[in-house]
Amino acid sequence: MSDTGITKDVPLKDFLLEKGYTKIKLHLTKTNHFEIKASINGVKGLFILDTGASSSCVGFEAINTFKLKAKDSEIKAAGAGAIDMLTQISKKNQLRIGKWKKDKVALILFNLTHVNTALTNHNSKPVDGIIGADILKKGKGVIDYEKKYLYLKL
Repeated sequence: MSDTGITKDVPLKDFLLEKGYTKIKLHLTKTNHFEIKASINGVKGLFILDTGASSSCVGFEAINTFKLKAKDSEIKAAGAGAIDMLTQISKKNQLRIGKWKKDKVALILFNLTHVNTALTNHNSKPVDGIIGADILKKGKGVIDYEKKYLYLKL
């Protein structure tokens, strides 16, 4: 602080790290999505960071990969050009993104084929799922779009 009581400009990174956040690198794909690496129940995967997705999701094909216990769900998924897709839910999962970790995370399971087809058609890698607004809220997420980092509160 200066003697006028006004705080000098502090870089976002320094401000957030000082406030107990951790920094996670984002990768911008050719489809203009941010990819992020995360692990579910100790298994690493590749995800799209989607602020418009209300719930974090994983594809049906990843149930065994991520050791998920799936139950049928009343929720119908919609998005990315698909509506009324059947879903399942898996509760009590451990999610780790960088140094940030959360237990008892619920994940929606649905058919990710349309998402991965769109990605691969644009020469991007297929993903295991989507990290949505539910996780961003839990982690008090801050996205630095310019520098391509996600910050989550530890």
